[in-house]
Amino acid sequence: MRPTFRPGAHTLRCMTEHRLILLRHAKAEPLGGIEDAQRPLALKGRDQAVRVGQSLASAGILPEAALVSSAVRTRETWRLVAAQLPIQPALVTVSDDLYEAAVSTVFQAVRGLNEDVHTAIVVGHEPTMAWTAQRLATQDSDRAALAQVSVGVPTAAWSVLTSDLPWAQWQARTARLESVNRP
Repeated sequence: MRPTFRPGAHTLRCMTEHRLILLRHAKAEPLGGIEDAQRPLALKGRDQAVRVGQSLASAGILPEAALVSSAVRTRETWRLVAAQLPIQPALVTVSDDLYEAAVSTVFQAVRGLNEDVHTAIVVGHEPTMAWTAQRLATQDSDRAALAQVSVGVPTAAWSVLTSDLPWAQWQARTARLESVNRP
């Protein structure tokens, strides 16, 4: 029997298993005369991000690497999420490439992760976070999670995907979409 991850449950997982968290940034301020990439989080977004961090910590989801879009709202989301985690990731990469990224760009970033990393998080934007989860998802993925990513995910939602494949082999239909979660 293959061990699997279930949010909120303490389970064993294979040491070769990789877990990817795709997090849409928390609620941002409206455009209001500033460039899109410069929009900060709204007060509601700050609360959402803190709750995401608390949820990840209580579920034992502790990323060892974080790939974060360079937009202000994604960097602020990550900072507030990370502040709630008992252990900080050894690697945090802020990338302009993840702002307005295509799914292929996210795939490329994930495939570049070191094999020592078992859990990674990407903090990005819609529709790319939902599309990436949908493209990665295997046929045995959670049906409710698949339905959610097929229509997009709300702010501060995160998808959990797992695969026994090395990061370098992650591509379409290679990871099980376990869940989509909201704060």
